[in-house]
Amino acid sequence: MKNYNHTTYSILGILTTECRTGYAIKQLIDESLSHFWKISYGQIYPTLKMIVQDGLAEVHTSTQKGKPDRNEYFLTPKGRDALKTWLEEPVEQIPVERNEILLKLFFGSYQSKESTISLIEEYKQKLEARYETYKNIEHTISTYNNDASQYWLFTLDYGKRITMAAIEWCTSTLNQISV
Repeated sequence: MKNYNHTTYSILGILTTECRTGYAIKQLIDESLSHFWKISYGQIYPTLKMIVQDGLAEVHTSTQKGKPDRNEYFLTPKGRDALKTWLEEPVEQIPVERNEILLKLFFGSYQSKESTISLIEEYKQKLEARYETYKNIEHTISTYNNDASQYWLFTLDYGKRITMAAIEWCTSTLNQISV
């Protein structure tokens, strides 16, 4: 079986949900997956085209009055098998985090203490806003009544815990800098 990239597998996975169009796929990514996985429209549509060509999905086109044709994508048995095979493989590597705040803090001795404090306080505020977003997403997911929602909540819990740890790190770092 052909090896695909993670974007391909993420779209195959999304096609197991009610998301059937490129637009709906992007909405799901932005609303539910963006805390750990980002995909642009520039990646979605070429990937959809490729998975159809490879027989992993089928496209059904419907005409809409006064609008462009609507393409809906459906996973094929071959696509389900490819997704299942990938899901059962071990994780290749621990993700490497690129974090601008840590990079700036690493070189913090070249800026004023006040600038460093301001930078961390702004970062903390953004994290607190992200945490509130996660709580809202959690509330929305909890209204679903399907087998997948439990797994969605697992990934959301990871995001909440990582965000809370980062908020706690900000508080601790601010306390240490302010001494």
